[in-house]
Amino acid sequence: MAERSDCMCPCSCLRKKNKVKDEDLPVPVAIKITKRLCDEDDELSEVEPDAVPSEVRDWLALTFTRSMSNIKRRGEEKPKFKSVAHAIRAGIMVDRIYRRLSSSTGLHVPPHVLLLLKHLDEWGFDVFAVNDAADNHSLKFVGYELLQKYDIIAKYKINSTVLDTFLLNLEIGYSKYKNPYHNLLHGADVAQSVHVILNQSKLVHWLTDIEIFATIIAALIHDYEHTGTTNNFHIMTGSEVALLYNDRAVLENYHISASFRMMKNDDSNILSNLSREEFKEFRNLVIDMVLATDMSFHFQQIKNLKGLLSMPESIDKAKALSMVLHCADIGHPAKEWNLHYKWTNQLLEEFFRQGDREKELGLPFSPLCDRSGVLVAESQIGFIDFIVDPSFQVMSDMLEKIVSNLLKEQRSGSATSINEDPAYDVKKDKNGKFEFLKPWLDHLVKNKQIWKERAAKDAEERKKKEAKGENTNNNNSDTSSKTSDVKTNDSQANSPIPLNPSGK
Repeated sequence: MAERSDCMCPCSCLRKKNKVKDEDLPVPVAIKITKRLCDEDDELSEVEPDAVPSEVRDWLALTFTRSMSNIKRRGEEKPKFKSVAHAIRAGIMVDRIYRRLSSSTGLHVPPHVLLLLKHLDEWGFDVFAVNDAADNHSLKFVGYELLQKYDIIAKYKINSTVLDTFLLNLEIGYSKYKNPYHNLLHGADVAQSVHVILNQSKLVHWLTDIEIFATIIAALIHDYEHTGTTNNFHIMTGSEVALLYNDRAVLENYHISASFRMMKNDDSNILSNLSREEFKEFRNLVIDMVLATDMSFHFQQIKNLKGLLSMPESIDKAKALSMVLHCADIGHPAKEWNLHYKWTNQLLEEFFRQGDREKELGLPFSPLCDRSGVLVAESQIGFIDFIVDPSFQVMSDMLEKIVSNLLKEQRSGSATSINEDPAYDVKKDKNGKFEFLKPWLDHLVKNKQIWKERAAKDAEERKKKEAKGENTNNNNSDTSSKTSDVKTNDSQANSPIPLNPSGK
């Protein structure tokens, strides 16, 4: 408690940190903003000081809470989920067999890539294997297959050459800065994860064609032309993008703007056959979803959804789909260990590269960006405990609530019962409540346990080094060194307790 005595009120700390005085704002506005920031700070203030290392806590605070300047915009009324006959996608998923892309789109897909794409509906889908087989074109083939599965290409008469150019341009944009993590694999992985979540939960059956189209594209473009650095780095360095977007959702605004600008070109305009109303709905949903991937909105997003879960029919489609995309975006700890371990290594290497640039510029290291000392296992435990697990729990509760209510309304209405359609395959628990498989929750538990064992092992090794008087500046040398060298360490990733990533 002594550590907090210099700042008993979180609100005053935030005001000092952001150099904003209450008297500078109209009283009602100041009260609302301060309360919102206090609420977000309270999410982290509940974390015991000893629960996570200070660097990990700093990273959580910097990444997943907002500064005073980031005030969420008000949106117009959003469409709600309705259990109306014409809104139900009954039959659309029925008889949908796996389509070979080359048969209807003119796109040549190698047989060994097609074989891997048959697992696209599975949570354990290995985008790394697809990317290797597809000669670094995983986003192109995953994007094609998702649009094909939902019949979007035919529905909106998308020219195959235009779609091919659009997806190739996406891949070029994702590869622009040669990022270890925010690259085309991440775009493909997030889009595939969104697809699985929507199908596992059956929510996809209550989405219109244009909503599915927007959701797939939002996932594919959500990190287009990512610079490999954080929003905070752009703000601290006063980059052109930060100046353009006034320090608010800097990268997210850029991803959206750059993507729509690219789609204005005739050779990659996949939206040319949308009506004016369809385009407006498409664009609004894509903007809402991608802006919601700004991690500084995280705690407010979770809190809002928790509140809405207690209110009937209060979760609109944009909020629900935004939460699904947010979870898919941060969801690598909810994947099988070998996939999660690869993503962790690649993300840390990207952090370290930012740290290298910060060092060159004479800036202080951002949390987790100093190559010489990062507690990798502890950072992942903190990430799972305070960010990923709560997000997936809330998302799962949200999906069950939405679909359960829709099923009840559907049965009591005049439309055909959902159970009469084999596409739904609805399962219930012993109390008759709708439930669906959530493989992500099981993987979170398993991966957290592996990191705990790894953290204990690392702590033991540090104690031994300290006893011998050795230099312990590299707090986790066996996991933080050479983190980008993941291809040569696949066997280690499959080990319950991974070996040294450097191979030593």
